[in-house]
Formats: sequence, C-alpha cells, structure tokens
Amino acid sequence: MKRSDVSRRDVLKMSLVGAGALALGSVQAGAMQSAKDVKFDEEYDVIVIGSGFAGSMATLQALKRGLKVLMVEKMGRAGGNSVINAGNMCVPNSEFQKAAGIKDSKEVFIADCLKDGLNLNHVDLLGVIYERANDAFEYLKSIGVEFSGKVISSSGHSLKRAVQAKNSSGSGYIQPMHKLIEENANATVKKRTKFDDFIVDDSGRVVGIVARENYKFENNAASDDKENKSGDVKRFGAKKGVILAAGGYSSDKWFRAQQVPYLKTNIDTVSQPGATAGALIAAMKLGANPLQLSWIQLNPYTNPTEKGFGTSALFTNHCSNDYGLSVDAKTGKRFMNEHAGRKIKCDAIFKVMAESEKNDNYPVNICDQAAVDINSPAYTSKGVEAGSIKKFDTLEELAKAYNIPVEPFLKTVKDFNEYVKAGKDPEFGKPLKKDDVQGIDVSKPPFYASLSTPKILYCMGGVEINTKAQVISATTQEPIAGLYAAGEITGGVHGASRLGTMSMADCMVFGMVAGENI
Repeated sequence: MKRSDVSRRDVLKMSLVGAGALALGSVQAGAMQSAKDVKFDEEYDVIVIGSGFAGSMATLQALKRGLKVLMVEKMGRAGGNSVINAGNMCVPNSEFQKAAGIKDSKEVFIADCLKDGLNLNHVDLLGVIYERANDAFEYLKSIGVEFSGKVISSSGHSLKRAVQAKNSSGSGYIQPMHKLIEENANATVKKRTKFDDFIVDDSGRVVGIVARENYKFENNAASDDKENKSGDVKRFGAKKGVILAAGGYSSDKWFRAQQVPYLKTNIDTVSQPGATAGALIAAMKLGANPLQLSWIQLNPYTNPTEKGFGTSALFTNHCSNDYGLSVDAKTGKRFMNEHAGRKIKCDAIFKVMAESEKNDNYPVNICDQAAVDINSPAYTSKGVEAGSIKKFDTLEELAKAYNIPVEPFLKTVKDFNEYVKAGKDPEFGKPLKKDDVQGIDVSKPPFYASLSTPKILYCMGGVEINTKAQVISATTQEPIAGLYAAGEITGGVHGASRLGTMSMADCMVFGMVAGENI
C-alpha cells in the first residue's frame, strides 16, 4: 500500500506500530471515540493537556491569538514537575550571556547536545530551540518572571548559556504564567480532570477529548490507571485541536520498567507521582510515532539520605560539581569530570557505588565557602539545616566524617587546586578556565560536603513531532491532524541524554511553537 493510498480512517483501524507495540499489544488502535457518536459537554478552540512549562506556554500563546482555551490537569495542583524544577533554562544568545562576553553559536550549541545525546538527537528540533529560546526568555520577562541577572554553567554545556529564576525554582515561572492564564476570560483551567482519550472525526482529525472531572489521583504509579474509576466522564470539543503537554513517565513504575528493565520499581525518582504514561499511551493508540522510549535519564546530584529531589541536589550541582570535586570515599581520589553530562556522571557514580557489597559506596561531593558564596548560599544553608549537606572547619574533619583515607584525599585536593591555578585538568578534562570558575579552588574554610546517588529524572523518549510541534503518525509519516505536542511527552530533542537546563528550553520553546501554530 502506498503512503498516498492510506487514509486517516485506515490509519485509525490499523494495529499499533513502533517501539511501544509489544508493551501495549492488547490495546486496539481504533479504541478512541468517533465525533459522530459524541455530544460535547463543552467546546473550546484549543485543549491543552498538562499545566507545566510546556502546557502553560502553549496556553498563553493560544490566548494571545484570542482563542478560547481549556487546560486540563489531573492532579490537584497546577504545574506538575515544573513547580519542583530548579528554575534554570538554557537560553543561547541571552542578554546575560552577551553581557558576560560569551559568544555562542548554533554549531557549538548543537555539537554540545549531540555529544551527550550520542548523536540520536533530531537536529532540526535542536535548531528550533536555538533560534527561539531567546524569544521565550524575552516573553517570560515581559509577563513578570524574575531572573537572577547572570548566566550560569550547566552540565554538559561547553560554555555558560543558562539563565536562572530569582527564586531558584520552577515556581518562579509557573506562578506568573498561571496568574496571566487565570486572569484571561478566554481561559478555563480544570484541575483534578484526567484526560483519558481522544475524539476524532471521520477524517481522523483530533476534535476533542474524553476526560473525567473530579478525578482523585491514587499513587499507584500505573500508566493506564485500570483500577481508578473516579470522576465524572465529560467530552470536550476542540475546534482547532489538542496540545499534549502531559510530561514524562518517570513515576510510572510498570511502563518505565518495560522500556528499561534494570530501572526496578524500588529506584527512587525526583518526579511528582502524577508523572505517568497514560497520555503517551493514548497518543500511541491514535498512531503517534513513539521515539526513543528506552532512554531514561537519571539525576547524578540527588542524595541517598533523602527522598526525591531533596535539599542538597542544587548544592551538589552548582557548588561542588561546578567549583569543587567529587571523590570516591574508599580511595579519596577523584573519579570523573565533575562538569560532564549527566549520563557520563551517573555511569561513573554507579561504578564507584558498586565497589561495596551493598552498592552503597556513595561519592562525596566537596567545595569551599567561596563556591557557596558565588552561587546561592540560600539552598546550601537549607541543606545544612536539613542535614543533607555537612559543614566542616577543616578538610581532615571532612575526611574523618565520611571515612575517607586522609592522606590520599588531601593530595587529591592539593592536585585539584593546582589544576585550577593552571586552568587545566590533566586527569579528567574538567573545564577550569579562569573566566569560567573565577579561579575558585577548595581552600577557603569552612568546607561543605554531600553524598550523591542517581535517581530517575527525565524521559527523553515520547511522541515524534516536527518543527511546528505537530505529532507525527507512525503509519503515514505525516502530521496527525489536530494534534500537537510539547515538552517531555515528546521524543527526539535530547537523544540518549539531555544536557542540564535543556528540559525547560524544550518545554518553553515548543510550548510556544504549539500555541502559535495550532
């Protein structure tokens, strides 16, 4: 059968194809509802599924065009994982980057992404982020998002290109975005409203959704939520289409284990419990092409003494990894480039942890007072109060507290300080140029330390989109009419592993693109 001979109606009757087919083989592709059999309870121009960065940006852009928008969120509060995000966004060519005298380029940006993404990234999508990230940044400023005013480093990037919310939190974005949405007469936000399925017309165009109002989420981390029948079934029409912005599936223990069997159900995640695969599965039932679902990223900064993201991850990332060093507690020696991408660091940490029978030889991440001062002292003091970050007057005290062999450890610190002075790390290649780290070594007491272990962070895989944020069919290789997507529910942008601060750039840019194009 030729591509031109395949009608959308035929597509809806076909069985599942692609990476998710085996896991979902019992689901029929024609299970979504037909518009001719439906009487809509309410009708809108656009429906947005999800209320995080991508969904909020998409909603705001659609509202700017005068469209009537419904945003649905299955949880009791808006924002999803975006609220607990650290608030750092990759923005090539921002005013802060230019003020710091940093020259960026599309070629360097894409090369950085491809290096960590193992060349699996869809370069056309990376190009959109490079071209539009500053547009998103300027728009966010215009609606009241407050930034720290400086450009910061982030894992895997070869130069500084991230901006930071003034409150070092994703809430610094979500709150002003949702304030603007709630003030708009054309916007309707329905929380505790779970999206279940799409409604399509005879041509196969997405024209609405089936959802349940008054839904009560149960923390069973099940992608299809078979046992939870709560809520009142409603059918909402979308004249111009639907935007999927439902996030990833890192809290979906069953679904993630089908993609990556070694990610057992007992491995912790930094995501909120509603990060499940239900919306992704519905899109796959519709025929959306699933991309790279088995690439799931872990966070190398999280602490084994805390649940979830915890209080020390920002310190480990922006203080000890940026300006200090990480050591193997058994040897007192460094074992990685502390500024490498997340996958590289996670692999190195797992190797160190495996040196003990219980797999608990956790690395110790170290920096001094100067490193804390140049970043946010607030999140460091918060971690010290919580006990996830330890504070010491001397390096000897630090070594004793973590059972690190003192002499090898002191030599490691001495060598590292010499590398900083020389501006070159001959052991692991960590960037140590003076203009990047301002000559900060590990010499100014007090000294700070934290433990780290990888936890599930981000799902690189999802539905395929094009540069207009249209969802692509696995059977026709063409856009599914009336269906757009943005953010973590999409695949292809990050390849095998995303760079730090790239998730927000992805969400904001393609949320903007979806809202502009739908």
